[in-house]
This record gives sequence, structure tokens and C-alpha cells, in this order.
Amino acid sequence: MVLNFIRGFCMALADSVPGVSGGTIAFLLGFYDKFIGSLDALIAGNKQEKIDAIIFLLKLGVGWVIGFLSAVSVLANIFDTYIYQISSLFIGFILFAIPIVIKEEKESLIFNWKTILSFIGGVALVAFITYFNPVSGSESGVNLAQLDISLILYVFVAAMCAISAMVLPGISGSTLLLIFGLYVPIISAIKAVMGFDLSYIPILFVFGLGIITGVVTVVRLIKWALDKHRPIMIFLIIGMMIGSFYAIVMGPQTLATPKPPLSIDTFSIIWFVVGGAIIFGLQKMKTMTTKEES
Repeated sequence: MVLNFIRGFCMALADSVPGVSGGTIAFLLGFYDKFIGSLDALIAGNKQEKIDAIIFLLKLGVGWVIGFLSAVSVLANIFDTYIYQISSLFIGFILFAIPIVIKEEKESLIFNWKTILSFIGGVALVAFITYFNPVSGSESGVNLAQLDISLILYVFVAAMCAISAMVLPGISGSTLLLIFGLYVPIISAIKAVMGFDLSYIPILFVFGLGIITGVVTVVRLIKWALDKHRPIMIFLIIGMMIGSFYAIVMGPQTLATPKPPLSIDTFSIIWFVVGGAIIFGLQKMKTMTTKEES
């Protein structure tokens, strides 16, 4: 129980910030297959498989909820002020995680025209969404308390994409929210509801529906793609991770009061190194937990 609480807590910290996903944490800590298998069993397993999946996911879920709420409480207060330090941290997360993903998936790194095209597609997809999303660079940001049908649909689709990314060992759901220009608004909305500001409940309800829809429809597709076309998927994931560097650099423009993109002058080498140290620490934790379970 304690071990799975720690796992869930670490996943939540990853899911709550742009960078690596909770799926990456599961991957680095060595329980990714059990995690994705439990999600699949929850949807399509038999009675005993569903019971086992619920028990495992509940153990993770306790740690995840506590970790996520803790992270949101902190991030909503410091994100605007320390955007460049946090962005440097995120870059450290991703840059140091890529070699680990490559090492763990070396058997899947088959170079052919399909995998190369998948890699290019992953980079291009993230860059395209970042460049053309309707929130980035807005002078007033996005107000989730004032809803219209286009914003509702946009948030719903973004939530589906975000939860899909969270279960992949690569780009995080929070990074996708950053790409869509919704990371700061969603984090701020959650923090506001925690402070009993109920005006954001409708859009968070829409966001929750998008997450549930993504779990039911997309998670099974992801598992199938990883099982049947793993090399293509791994190259797609790595491509999206690399493309997310551009999203993080442009991230300050998604703030309610947009700031200039991350540059050499505003980049923090200290926080970049901290990000790398955290990734290597998680890799060490994987070794420890593997010994504990054996």
C-alpha cells in the first residue's frame, strides 16, 4: 500500500506539471505494463480482472489525488512569478527522460520509413498545435468562468487528449494542456474551486467528461497500438517529447498576462539540472522498488 501510494504520488507530481507524464513515471519505476493493463481491464476485463484492477488503481489513486492537490496548491501561486524557472525545470525533465525511454525501448527502435515518418509527425503535431492554438499569445488569456460552445468543445477535446497523453510513457497531459493554452487556466480553476469559488465548476465538469471519454475510448486504442505497432508508437512518443520543447519555450505566452518566450537570458541552468536530477532519482527508485517486490 505504501509503495503504491508513493508511485501514485510521483505520477501526480508529473501529471500536474508540463514535462514528462505520469505514464513516464510508471515506466521509469517499472510498473507501466501493470498500470496500462489495469486501465484496460477496468474497461474490458472479466469480473476478477476488474476487481484486481480496481484494487490496484485505488492504491495508486490515493497517492495520486494527494500529490495532485498538493502540486496544484503550489503551482497556481508560483507559476506566473517563476514561469522561466519552472519552464527550465520542465525542459530538464524531458531532455533527461528521453535517453531513458530510448534505453528501455531499445528493442523497439527499428528504423524504417514508417517509424521515421512517425517521429517527424510527432514533432510536427506538437509544434503545429502550439503555433496555431487560439489561446497562446492572447492579450487577455482565456476565462473559463465565461463559457460559450466553442470553448466547451475546445476544453472537452483538450481533456481527451490530455488524459491520453498521461498514460503514454512520453509527453505529459499537462504539456498538451500547455500546448492547447489551457494549462494555467485549468490549474487556476482547480485552485479556485478548492477555495470554494464555484463559478469554475461547469467548465471543470466539462473537463472531467473529456477525461472520462478519453479513458473509455482512447486508452484501449493506445494499448492496442503499443501492443501491435510499438516501434511506430515509441518513435511518435519521442517525437512528441522533442516537439514539446517548443511548447515549453512558448509557454509564457499562454499566461493571463503573456510574457516573452523562454530565451537564453531567462533560462535557468540550476532548475534545468534539478529536473535532470529528479529523473535520475526516479530511475534509482525503480531499482529499489524492484528489489522490494522481489
